[in-house]
Parts: sequence; C-alpha cells; structure tokens
Amino acid sequence: PSSLDRGDPRIAKSKIQNIMTKYDLSGIISGYSQGHFLMAEDDNDLQWYSSNEHALIPLDARFRYRTSLRRVINQSRFSVRINGDFRAVVAGCADRDPTWISIELQEIYWELYQHGWAYSFETWQGNELAGGVLGIAIGGAFIGESMFFRIPDGSKVAMVELVRHLRQQNFSLFDAQMLNPHLERFGAYPIKGQAYQRLLQTAINQNCQFNHKIEIED
Repeated sequence: PSSLDRGDPRIAKSKIQNIMTKYDLSGIISGYSQGHFLMAEDDNDLQWYSSNEHALIPLDARFRYRTSLRRVINQSRFSVRINGDFRAVVAGCADRDPTWISIELQEIYWELYQHGWAYSFETWQGNELAGGVLGIAIGGAFIGESMFFRIPDGSKVAMVELVRHLRQQNFSLFDAQMLNPHLERFGAYPIKGQAYQRLLQTAINQNCQFNHKIEIED
C-alpha cells in the first residue's frame, strides 16, 4: 500500500514529453526542479507530467499526527535508516496493481540514487524493513515520490521521522505532489501555480544535505 501516491493518472493535468531512451540525469533533475514528475502509463510508456496543484507536507507547526501514532513512536518500536535498502523500498512502492512505477522508472530511481539525488527514508523492526518513503532531494526541496509499509505504522512513523529530519537539515519544502485524505491527516495542504513555483525555486537554491546523521529525539 502507498499513500504518497499519484493514483489515477487522470489527476495529472498535462503531458510534457517522452523521456529520453537513455537516462539524462541532469535533464531529469531539471524536470523535477520545474515541478514536473515522471509516471509510467498502462503500457509502461514513461512520460513527464505536470499538475496545476501540488500537495505540500508542512515542515512547521502545521505538521500534525494522531496521539495513537505518537504513542507508537514513544514505544521505540522502529529504528530509522537512510538508504538502508534503497532497492527494496523502490520495489515496495512499485508493488501494486496497477503501478505507475515501471521497471524503467525503477532503473531511473537507482541511477538517481547512485548519483546522490534519490533517497529512501526507512523504518525497520530488527532486521526487517517495516516501511519507507522514496523521494528526490534537490537543494532544500524533498520531492516525495511514494511510500509503502510491510508492518503496520511503518510508513507513518517514517513520515514523522522524515519531517523531523528535514527540519534538522533546514529543508524548506516537502512536496508530496498529490493530495489525499491520508496526507491531510499529517496537515498536508494544496498549493497552486505561481505560489508553488516561488516556494520550489527558493527551496532548490538552498544548500542543504539530505544524507546526514539521523538524530532521533526522545
């Protein structure tokens, strides 16, 4: 299951162009830096899409979560890792029918990971991957692509700890792309057009490092 998810491709508002046959990573990062995103169609044809509206996860006091989840976090049921098993997180996010994360897009995520653009923020129980968030970090913008869980609350705890990590690293934008009821429970809100672009351009010009030591608060 996934909640950072584009779901029905009819939500995407405009098709931009076909992706190049072999991966131009600078072009891909340029596309994300303009607010576009990649998604495979039913025939696995990979396309650039754009939307008139994006969903942002607040990184300030507007971020919220339920008391029951706070209790789970306080019980320390999960440990947190960055890129502990990137491929497994991508596979977990793609494990749905239908999926917009095609084999080709999984390969692109792997290339982005190897070049320091894509990250998996994970929760673990012992040696078992519990859940995680897949995203792309550009400057001070974190673009959430998808999330999944194998153990109940795994992805929810990952979301809370990811927001904490982004705050610690001085990120200013967490773009979840498409709003849904699950994200709204964390305080996610819609933003349109020029207002989104202003925030995005400010964020990508920040000098932030995502892959840094995780500090877990008591």
